[in-house]
Amino acid sequence: MRRARRPRGAWLGWLFALPAVVMYATFVLRPLLLTVQYSLYDWNGIGASTWVGLDNYRRLFTDSELFASILHAFELILFFSLIPVLLGLFVAATIRGIAQSRLATVARTVLFLPQVIPLVAAGIMWSWLLSTTGLANELLSAVGLDSVTRAWLGDFDTALAAVGVIGAWVLVGLCTLLLLAGMSKIDPALYEAARLDGAGPVREFFSITLPSLRQEIGVCVTVTVIAALASFDIVYIATQGGPGNSTMVPGLEIYYLAFSEREVGRASALAVALVFLVLAVVLPLQRLTRDGSR
Repeated sequence: MRRARRPRGAWLGWLFALPAVVMYATFVLRPLLLTVQYSLYDWNGIGASTWVGLDNYRRLFTDSELFASILHAFELILFFSLIPVLLGLFVAATIRGIAQSRLATVARTVLFLPQVIPLVAAGIMWSWLLSTTGLANELLSAVGLDSVTRAWLGDFDTALAAVGVIGAWVLVGLCTLLLLAGMSKIDPALYEAARLDGAGPVREFFSITLPSLRQEIGVCVTVTVIAALASFDIVYIATQGGPGNSTMVPGLEIYYLAFSEREVGRASALAVALVFLVLAVVLPLQRLTRDGSR
């Protein structure tokens, strides 16, 4: 009797999952396969297409502008990933020390606020703050640093870093809450034992807190690295890839190639390359996290 019921139960489970599978296949798998197909053609999106094979992929490495956009995405990892994770560790440890106070609740709310604000609104807000007459330059002028003021998002030397600061501001709250949740799972007895042995706060952090947060740090790094490599919203609103191409990133380059230059084949090739690039960076991070958790 049990053997007769198992196939029926399995089919019933697939029946419940069928709507989700159909939606995923229609809106994820099918567009992905079509993108791979388009990347093998020279096509303007309207007329007849011409088979070019892997020529679009070869151009990714020979076209200096396309290759530079990929390098810019890796530079943004320093701002989107490294700064939020390091700052998140410090802030989470500080909030954990005052967990019973109202200030901790206010801090968590304020830090997570950028995750609630739409990225378009965040980009517009920061564009105002970093403009020539924005708050950032006004504060610098107020303390006598007029020589430092500039159009931060319009300067070739500072535009990419300014975009990175916006991304760090958006992601630091998410990293802080993820790390704070991980800290709440650490056994308090470990800290009590460390204090009995004479360990101070710094020693506790590096000997207990940091090793216990391996998985949470892995999640933070994975999410933020993906955000850096696939960035689009903030860059488009803040700089649109300028000045020149100093803040051009793959996501924005794909948009311009497909909808402005009508180079659907090259845009698709860059999109496929971006997917593999994200996987090449994220999968080793996930493996390291799993190995560390065994």
